[in-house]
Amino acid sequence: MTNHSYYPTYNVMDEQKEWDANTRNIVNARLQRETMYQFLTHVEAETLRAWCSLLMDDNRGEIIQYVLCHIDEVLTQDKGEGQRKMNVPPLRTLLRQGLKAIDETGWIDSSKPFFQLDETSQRHIMLQISSDSYPLTENWEGVPQKALFQKLLKLSVEAYYSHPLVWSEIGFGGPAYPRGYVRAETGQLDPWEAVKEQ
Repeated sequence: MTNHSYYPTYNVMDEQKEWDANTRNIVNARLQRETMYQFLTHVEAETLRAWCSLLMDDNRGEIIQYVLCHIDEVLTQDKGEGQRKMNVPPLRTLLRQGLKAIDETGWIDSSKPFFQLDETSQRHIMLQISSDSYPLTENWEGVPQKALFQKLLKLSVEAYYSHPLVWSEIGFGGPAYPRGYVRAETGQLDPWEAVKEQ
């Protein structure tokens, strides 16, 4: 990934004095690199690390590790999904079986796990899974490929774009509470918002 930001000197964490204590704690916790998992196994985590790095086109350890921790937390809490399409297994089953099947693709392709494949091979496999066209094997039985891809995409995006480093890069000013926005007209910025530099 070529890291390019229109806000290279903006750091959303400079604004944390304006947030309430609870918000500040939540956002600061996202900067910690947890490496212990409650649900994911080591192989699942490494498969997911390779998958999410490719999906987000970003291999920065601190951000992708946060994405993994977020997914692990969602799987550990197992709160329910609200709704699920017919023939799609529950999230925990979908991801556990799906990550096993993804890992298997590497062994079939190159006699090594998915996370050790080169990026071109990983991308090719990912594209097949995203279009539900990867050749079926025993491990893919009961795992709808497209649904797996979409669920991993959703979980990755929601975590990735809640990381403060990404906020700074896209010029997001962080939580508005309790300060709020004053200048709400199009093209107007509050003094604490990011200003495009390039």
